[in-house]
Amino acid sequence: MGSNRILPKRIILVRHGESQGNLDNAAYTTTADHRIPLTAAGVRQAREAGAEIRRIVAWSEEDWRVYFYVSPYARTRATLSEIGRSFSRREIAGVREECRIREQDFGNFQEEKKMQADKKKRQRFGRFFFRFPEGESAADVYDRVTSFLESLWRDIDMNRINRCGISNFNIVIVSHGVTSRVFLMKWFRWTVEQFERLHNLTNCQVRVMQLGAGGEYSLAIHHSDEEMKGWGLSQEMITDQKMRATAKKSDWIDDCPWHLNDFFQHLRESDEADCLEEDQQDSLNLIGDRSIDCS
Repeated sequence: MGSNRILPKRIILVRHGESQGNLDNAAYTTTADHRIPLTAAGVRQAREAGAEIRRIVAWSEEDWRVYFYVSPYARTRATLSEIGRSFSRREIAGVREECRIREQDFGNFQEEKKMQADKKKRQRFGRFFFRFPEGESAADVYDRVTSFLESLWRDIDMNRINRCGISNFNIVIVSHGVTSRVFLMKWFRWTVEQFERLHNLTNCQVRVMQLGAGGEYSLAIHHSDEEMKGWGLSQEMITDQKMRATAKKSDWIDDCPWHLNDFFQHLRESDEADCLEEDQQDSLNLIGDRSIDCS
């Protein structure tokens, strides 16, 4: 671990702007997915996202920088180009194209009717494990995002990207809907069941993971309960995000239900029995107190 490592203040996930494929699924039948361009609306969305990201990172007068990772697809690169209009050269610490955060692979040239049928099958089979013919499942995306995260941590650990050594250093990842959800799943150790709850980001929507006082990243610092609920997070997941906003790394214990009780039924039953026993004891204590009062 780097002796002078400074953790990024924020890691911001951004989905690309509206693409021609979002507007018309038939675009994928004649154009390879990685070449699908932004629409005029997508360009506007990307510029607005750049202004929003600037407001988020430049909220105080302290010195700050942004470093970008971008998927190699045409629509993400174009989105980054428009986002970049909100920043000066001095404010951009660097940029790296990263193939591992590309879109989920749906096959080469897609047949529209067949793709619609496959997506219906995915709903029945499960969005995480269903693999598109000649393409990927979300589980496959998870594996390469895991590899990317390992590299990202090495970049942070060895101060390869924050060479200025400033505290208000921000990483912006310009990617895709499924990839961003998988990134959050991996980071926060969400289960497959919890992933299935999540809604896709809309075009150019952002998710801000901000560093809490104790050294944990949390969505709850920048985003409200209502926002997170709208993304598909359960109340347990929202509570976990709030805990992370103030938790110290040295005190962090994986005691969330999906880390323990969901896997061991007997522990849950034991907890319920313990709670019942405590309630009964409290009742007996209350009766005893009343008896003393009466005498």
